[in-house]
Amino acid sequence: MPLLTGAEPYRHEAGEAAVLLCHGFTGSPQSLRPWAEHFAEHGLTVSLPLLPGHGTRWEDLRTTGWQDWYAEVDRELRLLRDRCSRVFVAGLSMGGALALRLAARHGDAVSGVMVVNPANRVHGVAAHALPVLRHLVPATKGIASDIAKPSVEELGYDRVPLHAAHSLRTFLRLLDGELPQVTQPLLLLRSPQDHVVPPADSARILGRVSSLDVTEVLLEQSYHVATLDHDAERIFQESTAFIGRLAPGAVKEPGLGKEGTTTGG
Repeated sequence: MPLLTGAEPYRHEAGEAAVLLCHGFTGSPQSLRPWAEHFAEHGLTVSLPLLPGHGTRWEDLRTTGWQDWYAEVDRELRLLRDRCSRVFVAGLSMGGALALRLAARHGDAVSGVMVVNPANRVHGVAAHALPVLRHLVPATKGIASDIAKPSVEELGYDRVPLHAAHSLRTFLRLLDGELPQVTQPLLLLRSPQDHVVPPADSARILGRVSSLDVTEVLLEQSYHVATLDHDAERIFQESTAFIGRLAPGAVKEPGLGKEGTTTGG
């Protein structure tokens, strides 16, 4: 299937410090593209891959699972580590969960973690019925585009395939047990008004990671897809400051770090 316009992966080759960004469940790189471009403008190498089953039609997501999604970002992390001295991981929603697992599994290969409204569990009564329900009902209503800012839309599926939702639930339960292995500096940004992921998820993550350097930022003006919402600029500024503190000299002024090359739609 052809990619939806705007769902293309994005890469930017630049300095020795890199950021790997992971998009959310049923979403696409479009939701993180402005964040990725902000990092690129500040002289950082950037990778924003398209997760398997995403960016085309929801039926394609039915045949993928968490192992496919994680394998994609794991591969990208290894490629970045081959050519960059410092690699930071970031993500939105499920992408935040993927970033946290990268940190848990790769240890010192990850220099820091930045997550926006990270998911920790699949909520609702139906979540417990997913093992059976997924064989009876192919999909339910979508979760994309929870954004407060008028006239802004997230490019995501309007349906959630239940086979994939069941796999996501399995992944989040697995990750929950691995969170104590996360020791890297952590920047967690969350929206108090989030209609997809409740505050309890961020609280659970903060309570289980072993990171000693933890910063929590509230995004008061945004809903779930805060990277496209009113607080997007706050996210960009906080994250570049976070990287600049941990990797002095890595963040450049716009216009001074454009020697790299950019690929993507």
